[in-house]
Amino acid sequence: MFEVQSLKSKLAFIAGSFFCLNLFISLPLRSASALAAWALTSNGTLRLRTSTGAKLDAFYQSSNSDKGERVWIDFPGELSRPRTIKGNGSVKEIRLGKPAKGKTRLVIEFLPSVELEPSKLQLIGITPNTWELKFIGLENNSFRSIEEGNILRNSIKRTFEKIKIQDLDISSLPNVPYGKYKVVIDPGHGGSDPGAVGINGLRETDIVLEVSKSVSEFLTNKGVKTILTRNHERTLDLQPRVTKANNSKADIFVSIHANATRGKQKDVNGLETYYYSGYKGYSLAKNIQKQILIFSPQSPDRGVRRSRFYVIRKTSMPAALVEIGFVTGMYDADLLRQKGYRDKISFAIAKGILNYLKVSN
Repeated sequence: MFEVQSLKSKLAFIAGSFFCLNLFISLPLRSASALAAWALTSNGTLRLRTSTGAKLDAFYQSSNSDKGERVWIDFPGELSRPRTIKGNGSVKEIRLGKPAKGKTRLVIEFLPSVELEPSKLQLIGITPNTWELKFIGLENNSFRSIEEGNILRNSIKRTFEKIKIQDLDISSLPNVPYGKYKVVIDPGHGGSDPGAVGINGLRETDIVLEVSKSVSEFLTNKGVKTILTRNHERTLDLQPRVTKANNSKADIFVSIHANATRGKQKDVNGLETYYYSGYKGYSLAKNIQKQILIFSPQSPDRGVRRSRFYVIRKTSMPAALVEIGFVTGMYDADLLRQKGYRDKISFAIAKGILNYLKVSN
């Protein structure tokens, strides 16, 4: 928990430890509240619908003697009717108020017995007017859903973009000493385990095998020796992947996957990269995440995250696991079907790997 002396200093301190996603331009003062609808679902997810392009600020505050842990989000525009909504189960109450002129604040306060994981709280922009925050540490179904308004009404779909198939300039990739490095590329799933299956039968295993082969080819052309844990459609358990990587004495390990949501929520899209531990693992993941966002700038940035995925936890070298989009997401699935987009993502992953090798060794 955070130790601070005053509420003001606490706000300044925790703002840096809570992922705060800002998009576009805030509304002018004294306009109507940018908050149009919200829902706190029983699975511990806060969903928001706002005016398009609203700028949001999110904060966390630890519990004290008489209050539980709180998360609040500030929106531009004034609330017309401040109110307090009684919670249930592990949710003590939800407050909507006006902390200052031209502002709206939504506060979620939990019971003192609830312990969140503040370092893992992230407010994520799903589309230009919808947002999501998962309360990590909160037990699922510990309360009944609470909501106001219709989250889906007037929800903006991202405009699909067609990716032109074009030659990617290999000479623009960073140079590293020829033959010095060895990289293991791990196409997730395969064979009897197709992984996620999304819109119109789009399968994770098909996408990630092709992308992994392309990444390997780009790296090979730059003098990096690559090893694929599988190079065709076959079933492969997790331990053989790890064993192959560790026996190879490779410099790094990168596992490539495509994402999915439970319930196949078509409005959830975006790119994210995971690491398990250590600065080198984080640096590898950060370099890859940076490049895939550069090559797919319209995709939501779901961040670099720490996770205990088996293949990055058990490998003996710096490791990262990259999720190149949601096969269940309407925006991502449309892109992932396009050969030109898959080539761009492959090029971006290779560039992230080469950038890491160039600066870290």
